[in-house]
Amino acid sequence: MSFTAMSYRAIGAAALVAASLFARPAAAEIKISNYTLANGLELVVIPDRRAPVVTHMIWYKVGSADETAGKSGLAHFLEHLMFKGTAAHPTGQFSKIVATIGGQENAFTSDDYTGYFQRVPTEQLKQMMELEADRMTGLQLTDAVVLPERDVILEEWNQRIGNNPRAKLGEQIDAALFLNHPYGRPVIGWRHEMEGLTRDDALAFYRRFYGPNGAVVVIAGDVEPEQARKFAEETYGKVKRNDMIVAPRVRPKEPPPLAVRSLTLADARVEQPLMQRSYMVPSFANAERGESEALEVLAHILGSGSNSRLYRTLAVDKPVAVSAGAGYDSSALDMSKFTIYGSPRPGITLQQFEVEADNVIAELILKGITADELERAKARLIADAVYAQDNQATMARWYGGALMTGASVQDVQKWPERIRAVTAAEVQDVARKWLEKKRSVTGYLIKDTSPPAEKKS
Repeated sequence: MSFTAMSYRAIGAAALVAASLFARPAAAEIKISNYTLANGLELVVIPDRRAPVVTHMIWYKVGSADETAGKSGLAHFLEHLMFKGTAAHPTGQFSKIVATIGGQENAFTSDDYTGYFQRVPTEQLKQMMELEADRMTGLQLTDAVVLPERDVILEEWNQRIGNNPRAKLGEQIDAALFLNHPYGRPVIGWRHEMEGLTRDDALAFYRRFYGPNGAVVVIAGDVEPEQARKFAEETYGKVKRNDMIVAPRVRPKEPPPLAVRSLTLADARVEQPLMQRSYMVPSFANAERGESEALEVLAHILGSGSNSRLYRTLAVDKPVAVSAGAGYDSSALDMSKFTIYGSPRPGITLQQFEVEADNVIAELILKGITADELERAKARLIADAVYAQDNQATMARWYGGALMTGASVQDVQKWPERIRAVTAAEVQDVARKWLEKKRSVTGYLIKDTSPPAEKKS
C-alpha cells in the first residue's frame, strides 16, 4: 500500500535515527509475552491498556535483499499485491472491513522484512488475525489486477525517486558502497527491472517466502497475552508451515574495502548543494559486544541536533555550513551504515565543506569525547526511549523490527542499560575503527547548469 519511510534507506539524520531500531526501545518494565506456535509462527504481545484499541502487525522475514537478481522491486510489488484479495475475501473487502470499524491499515517494505498492520478496536482483533491468516497463503492474482498495480509502483518510483534528486543520490551511494551485497540495490527497485515484473514473478516470490514459519505477529494494546495467544492458535495456527522457507537467511558477503570512493550527481532541480557520506559499519546483529551501542552514542555526539560536533563546529563556530549532521542505522540483518551529511554556505564549495567535516571527525578520533558529551548523549537517548512509549504502534514496530533483524525481545528491553554502559573510550574506539575513508562512499549533489538537450524533430 504505502512505500513508507521504513521502506528505503534513510538519507538525513532524522530519518536515520527513526530507522534505527535500538535507538528507541520500550522500557524494560513493560511485561512482554513471547510465544511460538507449532507451525513456527512467533507471537509477541505488548500490553497497553490505556485505550480499548490494539495495533496488530504481521512481519514477514523477506525484503528486497532476498530478491532474485534481475527482479529488483519484487518484495515491494508483492506488498501492494497482497491487498488484491483471496477467494474468501475478494479485492477490497479487507480494507472495507477495516474502514467500516473505524480502523487504520497500511504496509511497508525494507531490505530485510515486509510488514502489514491494522489499528482497530480491541474486539476486532481476532477478525484482523483471521483476515491476515487467510491472505498468508490464499492470495489470488490475475493479470487484470497485477499489471495496473505495476503501473502504480512505477508512478511511486517517479514520485519518490525519479523526482527526488536527494533520493537518487542515496541510491547511487548505496550502489557504490555495497559492491556485492544486495543492500546495494534500492528497496523500491531499479525502474528498468520493475517494468518487467510479472504475475508469475510475484506468485513465485509469495510461495517461496510467505508462511507462518517465516512470520512474526506483534500485538500492542488492550489485550491479555493468553487471549491473544488463543486467537492466534485459532487463526494463524491453522495455516500449514511453508517448507520452502529456509533459515537462517544467507546473503553474499562484502569483500574487504580497498578504495576511497566518491561520486557526483548533477540535477537541474537542485537548489542546495549537499555532501553525503556513508561508511559501512556493523549493525546490532553482527557487531562485537558493545560496538553498536557505542556507534549510537557516537552518531548522537557527532551529528544529532544543534549541540552536535558537526553542527556546532561547521554551522556556528566557523561557519561554513547551513546544515550538518550524522546518523547510524543499527537495525539490519547484515552490515549497515553510518552517515554524515551537510550543505555548505554560499561561497563555500562542497570540497571545502568535506575537508572541514573530516577535520571534525579526525579531532574526535584523536582527542576523544568529553565526559559531559557522553553523559548528555546517553541521557538524551534513554529519555527519548521513555517518552516514545506513548505510541502503541511505535512499540509494535520496535519489537517486530528487532525480531526481523537478528535481535530478541530481551535485546530491546535491555537496550537502555547497554547504552548506560558505553564509555568514552569505546566511542573513540569505534570512531577510529569504522570511520575510515576507504570504508565509505562520498556523494556530492550539485545543480546541473548545462543547457537542456535539443529535441530531435
